[in-house]
Amino acid sequence: MSWLEKSIMRQRGVAQGRQAVTHELTEAKQGNYHYTIGPYSQPVLSVKPGDRIIVETRDAFEGKVKTEQDLPSKVLTMPFVNPQNGPIMIEGAEPGDVVAVYIESIAPRGPNPRGTCAMIPEFGALSATMFTSLLTQPLPEIVRKIDVDEKGVYWSKRVTLPYKPHIGTLSCSPLLDSINTLTPDTHGGNMDLPDMGPGSITYLPVCTDGARVFIGDAHACQGDGEVCGTAVEFQSTTTIQVDLIKNWAITWPRLETEHMIMAIGSARPLEDATRIAYKDLVLWMEAEFGFDRWDAYMMLSQCGKVRLGNFVDPKYTVGAGILKTYLKD
Repeated sequence: MSWLEKSIMRQRGVAQGRQAVTHELTEAKQGNYHYTIGPYSQPVLSVKPGDRIIVETRDAFEGKVKTEQDLPSKVLTMPFVNPQNGPIMIEGAEPGDVVAVYIESIAPRGPNPRGTCAMIPEFGALSATMFTSLLTQPLPEIVRKIDVDEKGVYWSKRVTLPYKPHIGTLSCSPLLDSINTLTPDTHGGNMDLPDMGPGSITYLPVCTDGARVFIGDAHACQGDGEVCGTAVEFQSTTTIQVDLIKNWAITWPRLETEHMIMAIGSARPLEDATRIAYKDLVLWMEAEFGFDRWDAYMMLSQCGKVRLGNFVDPKYTVGAGILKTYLKD
């Protein structure tokens, strides 16, 4: 039995091994991509739990940064970045449920796939920003175009980085607000968590009927923190499978891989994002894995793992995890 068969999604999901129907969400079918995540946009697709969706995502710049001479400050209109596919309606999803999103694969798209990394004025962890105001000049604006395939990310003649793709932005809709696609929160959003790649399952709390799933912002690779503000942003063909877990009351997104479970928090300052993640992990271990709360708290001080998603967005994202080995009876 594969780990996926033993995952929370397969054990508790509505689909229960139902034969999946595969849908295609192409650029043409998507039409207008979205820059906010909320309950007001027109759905583009309706699927049943267990279905697969092949999604054509655009890069974070929606293809407008075509060359290294196309400076973001000249060709982009902020905050119209990070375009999202969706919303995708999940049949039967209601507030109080959880949507599970299993990422099967993320492949570069286009005849000559290239990624983009950029330093953008007043954006990034080591630059003055609108949130961290300083009387200093902005850092230089630089664009790098990088060849990408499924064997590597060809940063330079000297350096080839591993192709380790993930989805930067994944979410259900908030109940009332429509939140820009740069900001992560309880609904998910722009978490930029490198663990959210092929072979992972993300669990998202449902706040509206149909869940209204949004997805986009694929990265060919990214280090912890996304320190300059951008990863290797690229357009992708991303294949996902969705399922629905009824009556699972979670507050923040969670993630499962073959070897780990992880709770995800987003906030400023970074310490508060970490506190949210660790608190949710403690409560998860207590509620569903039979741990005493304070024993879990002390044990995580010894074996907990922290993954930094980003510390450049309007809110920072942290994942707090524990190896499944420690969760066995």
